[in-house]
Amino acid sequence: MRYLFLAGLLLAVGPVVAQPGRPASGSKLPASLPTPRQLYPGLFEAVQLGKVYADNKTFVDALPKAPPAEILAAYQQQRTQPGFDLPAFVGKYFTPPAVPTDAYRSNVKAGIRAHLDTLWTVLRRPAQAEAGQYSSLLPLPHPYLVPGGRFREVYYWDSYFTMLGLREAGRTQLLRDMVANFGYLIDHYGHIPNGNRTYYLSRSQPPFFALMVQLLAQAEGTGSQALVTYRPQLQKEYDYWTAGAAALKPGAAAGRAVRMPGGETLSRYWDESDQPREESYREDVEAAAKTTQPKAEFYHNVRAAAASGWDFSTRWFGPGQGLESIRTTSLVPVDLNCLLLTLEQTLARAARQAGDSAAAPRFRRLAGQRTAAIRRYCWDARTGFYVDYDLPKRQPAAARTLAAVFPLAFGVATPAQASQVAQRLQAEFLRPGGLLTTTNHSGQQWDAPNAWAPLEYLAVTGLRRYQQRALADTIAHRWTALNVRVFTQTGKLLEKYNVEKTDLLAGGGEYPLQDGFGWTNGVLLKLLNEDKKR
Repeated sequence: MRYLFLAGLLLAVGPVVAQPGRPASGSKLPASLPTPRQLYPGLFEAVQLGKVYADNKTFVDALPKAPPAEILAAYQQQRTQPGFDLPAFVGKYFTPPAVPTDAYRSNVKAGIRAHLDTLWTVLRRPAQAEAGQYSSLLPLPHPYLVPGGRFREVYYWDSYFTMLGLREAGRTQLLRDMVANFGYLIDHYGHIPNGNRTYYLSRSQPPFFALMVQLLAQAEGTGSQALVTYRPQLQKEYDYWTAGAAALKPGAAAGRAVRMPGGETLSRYWDESDQPREESYREDVEAAAKTTQPKAEFYHNVRAAAASGWDFSTRWFGPGQGLESIRTTSLVPVDLNCLLLTLEQTLARAARQAGDSAAAPRFRRLAGQRTAAIRRYCWDARTGFYVDYDLPKRQPAAARTLAAVFPLAFGVATPAQASQVAQRLQAEFLRPGGLLTTTNHSGQQWDAPNAWAPLEYLAVTGLRRYQQRALADTIAHRWTALNVRVFTQTGKLLEKYNVEKTDLLAGGGEYPLQDGFGWTNGVLLKLLNEDKKR
């Protein structure tokens, strides 16, 4: 009944603006599900721009107490009446989401490992046959972990680093459930959305699914069929990120696909919608008022940055400029293409394990071509560092960021390049608490003085891969020491950390500092266990 009603409502409010991308395989997908803005036209904008809630994500996650048509009719009838109180109206018709981790307080005296072990239960959410009526939440068939705080749903790239901790904790079944959920999302929507919400369907995030499947295969040990089992979903993910590449001329881009000047195929971050993000609607509208870009172009760039996970950073801005200059879609990201390289390598392994003698060499060849292209376009010989590629300018991008560790983590860099990257990391990025995300102090959360668990982990992994062990160990020890010290003082593990002034909390971004926190927990346990074995 829910979807019959929604189909009728869509006819009334107009076409869906943000449609999920479709895989090149042409598999049938369900009709796009309406987002909160599409369910409550007019009311949605009034609530988000009127600051009814301090955080725009609150309203898009709220549950209505009546059918949307009834709520809209009441709003249209009441909004022009004298004394109309919008917050009171919203309170009458919507139930805002709770923050489950608010009630959790750690026993600091029990130690960090006890805290980590407890958090797997605190952050766990049960399988859902269906979401609440008219909810923005997309149901998942298996239990899963959320990051914590305002992040009440599963997030794509967060989950890989959380799953590192699940493997270390021996929670293989929950690891298996998480992989199955992501396979389910690929089968139902053609890709893994940013998170399991309707308003996230128009974009994905850094594609870590191949690494998740690899992690499951490692956890299951000899005889694991994980690569073969998830081969169809791995292929669909690959189709999603490369769709349309064959039709492009050199130097052109469309959707996620990019044809490089020399004819090679790489990819970029992209979101199908050219509208403000619903979960950050007010912030996007206000930012768009300050840009000289056409609004649709600006929103595409903002949403593409959200797809990257780095929302926001001077990595995506014009040199010395702010958010108004964002140009994410003009850049060919080094990290994304390293992840697609490992996807190609994983597909080759899966094909070989399945006995497909034609597909295995084809994907090995594609992986070799991507490796060569990343080296050709993303290595900046002038600075001795890996960077994104600026497609319109036909040159390596100016911004130096911690994305440079991806070619080390995934084996793209030559030994000489890895040595140069390590030298620059030590000279420019290393701080008392770990590595800076960038060296720019912009006020954005993916810039100095902040650092994030996934990038610290990949830096450590990449440096160790190239025998840069002293620097890797220094980073790991500084990062884990900071995590543990903040936990001892506060009883919390946080989303991000200030690694310059370690007595201060991280800041910046569109929302307050969050605790929980899935990827911090997973990386911390992984690094602590590695240190224990050394």
